[in-house]
Amino acid sequence: MKFRNKSALLVAALCVIGNVCAAETGSGQGMEEVVVTAEFREASVLETGSSITLLDSEVIERRGATHLEQLLNLAPNVNFASGASRGKFIQIRGIGERSQFVEPLNPSVGLLIDGIDFSGIGGAATTLDMRQIEILRGPQGTLYGANALAGLVNMRSNDPTDRFEGSVATAIAEHETRTTSAVLSGPISDTLGYRLALQGHRSDGYIDNDYLHRHDTSNLDEVTARGKLQWRASDDLQVNFTGFYVDADNGYDAFSLDNTRHTLSDQPGHDRQETTAVAVETIWQGFERFDVVGLLSYADSNLEYSYDEDWSYVGICSGQPCDGWEYSSFDRYRRDRQNGALDLRLVSREAGRLFNGSSDWVLGLYYRFQDESLLRQYSFASTDFSSDFDTRNRAVYGQLDSWLTERLKLSSGLRLEFRQADYDDSDRVNHDNSERLWGGRLGLEYSLTPQTLVYGLVSRGYKAGGVNSNPSLNPGAREFDTEYLWNYEAGIKGDWLDHRLAVQMSLFFQDRHEMQVKQSLVEPISGSACPCSFTDYFDNAARGENYGAELEVNWQATERVRLYGSLGLLRATFKNFASFSHVDADPANAVAVDLSGHEQAHAPSYQFAAGMEVALARRLTAGLEVEGKESFYLSPRHNASSDRYELVNARLDYDLAQWSFSLWGRNLGDRDVIVRGFGEFGNDPRKFYETEPYYQYGEPRIVGVTAKYRF
Repeated sequence: MKFRNKSALLVAALCVIGNVCAAETGSGQGMEEVVVTAEFREASVLETGSSITLLDSEVIERRGATHLEQLLNLAPNVNFASGASRGKFIQIRGIGERSQFVEPLNPSVGLLIDGIDFSGIGGAATTLDMRQIEILRGPQGTLYGANALAGLVNMRSNDPTDRFEGSVATAIAEHETRTTSAVLSGPISDTLGYRLALQGHRSDGYIDNDYLHRHDTSNLDEVTARGKLQWRASDDLQVNFTGFYVDADNGYDAFSLDNTRHTLSDQPGHDRQETTAVAVETIWQGFERFDVVGLLSYADSNLEYSYDEDWSYVGICSGQPCDGWEYSSFDRYRRDRQNGALDLRLVSREAGRLFNGSSDWVLGLYYRFQDESLLRQYSFASTDFSSDFDTRNRAVYGQLDSWLTERLKLSSGLRLEFRQADYDDSDRVNHDNSERLWGGRLGLEYSLTPQTLVYGLVSRGYKAGGVNSNPSLNPGAREFDTEYLWNYEAGIKGDWLDHRLAVQMSLFFQDRHEMQVKQSLVEPISGSACPCSFTDYFDNAARGENYGAELEVNWQATERVRLYGSLGLLRATFKNFASFSHVDADPANAVAVDLSGHEQAHAPSYQFAAGMEVALARRLTAGLEVEGKESFYLSPRHNASSDRYELVNARLDYDLAQWSFSLWGRNLGDRDVIVRGFGEFGNDPRKFYETEPYYQYGEPRIVGVTAKYRF
């Protein structure tokens, strides 16, 4: 593997310093135990035999994060792609989608918000009143099934409290950024509690449109509301209700012909999402041997994604040598999506353990539906394009956790899933597909000491096949096969030095079979250099290999100093794969490129985060963070890549009774961070459509202040 030493050494040095400090300072305050809720049974991170990152509410506040995208860099081997107003396409260990246009999407990374499925539509992942975010790396074939080939992100908000409490917070930052939130929680009666949370977030964004003389064409305008009820209906029955609403009316004007934050678009686009969702969870404890847990959820989402395809204005070449070369085009995608799920499981209690009381068990049934309709309105299309994509998933699953000795546990799980998918569109493409899929896991966990766990794991995940809708594709390219992934993992976790030092380390190798790869054919529309049409489609590489390591360290060095860090190392390559990436006027002239051994897209060879918190005085705390990534390819279709970067973040907190005040800054060095990119085509008429790469940049330097009042 090729890793640059600079960033790796930085985290390693921090780890060494932390160990030395912890060893020298003797006893100090221990760290709170954090509990993972995404598994079948709640357990601490250090009791779970797999690679998991948990980001709690303190981490969210420390980052000043309003959306999931602002937290993902803290998790090793987790990346994201934007191409939108938010970085809503997630990759784990190099696996995950980077965009969506015409084709239906089968997500590789699952996203749950309070048990509601938002896989593939991460714009809803705001952090309002969030208790914790759990990132599970590796296939979750037993736990979640078809939409978690790479892993799962589980976001859990705070629950109702036994006593009345609340908070009001406001934040002001550069680029006309304003965030206001309020939370109320407490009991209605002895058996019923409530929690209400509301947040509004607005920003002009980080783009200046020089043609329209506007600073808000990539603005953020997001409203999030959540309500929860927790009802103790009887001694044996608890019912939890969640209602969730998000309305994101964001602008999208991100790409510049000059690869700057200054655009020339005359028709800026939008990235909108309005979602209403509900979930009901019931926990019945009326049986001696097992509990019955049920979760019913439903979400209705309306989405719009649109952009100025030419990134310029009519007349950009007027009076210049390129006069007459320019084109003007606008592309809009409107999707309506309804999805729901029912998960019913039996979870053993102590009296119901099997094999002489040595084995806990879980047995469950799962049903999920999703109906999605698309309307595409495109300047160069003679008529609007529409499609419907409906899926039904039915599954049965089980897991057995057996203590072979007092220290050794064998964990085995299996999921059998039946999936039906129906697709039809206005181009008279019809496709029905049914598949029987299976995934599972087999793991061993050994407690070296009460504070040290070592584990080994073999797991299998899957991602359903599908259809490529464009009728211009060759018949052999109209369908793509199901992908299977075998994950081999070993790790060690420790909670040492009187609970002041927590360490997680894992090694993994992932063998991908029939690896699904998103491709794009580039065709001139009218036989000239531009405009070009892009035919997205999915293909299968025979194999892919993804392997590496992950490290997370968190330790209370002294009563005043806490150090933390993470490091992800990754090597992800194609095996036996030829890419067809570009055509001339005739689609039959596709050019094949052998990508065997080529690195996969959005899979940096290293990424890291390291930080320190210091209590300067009784009420004053300072924090400093450094995060970074190695450069990575932006697509398998071309060689355009991101730049390596290191970012510096800082924070100063002051607490005064019920008030807290924070001065914070992210990306203090004002680095241009590439979050999406294209290559192998030209879009600038001033250069006669010379082929060149184009980039979208993420958040620049931003400094703000936050005030919060708790009652």
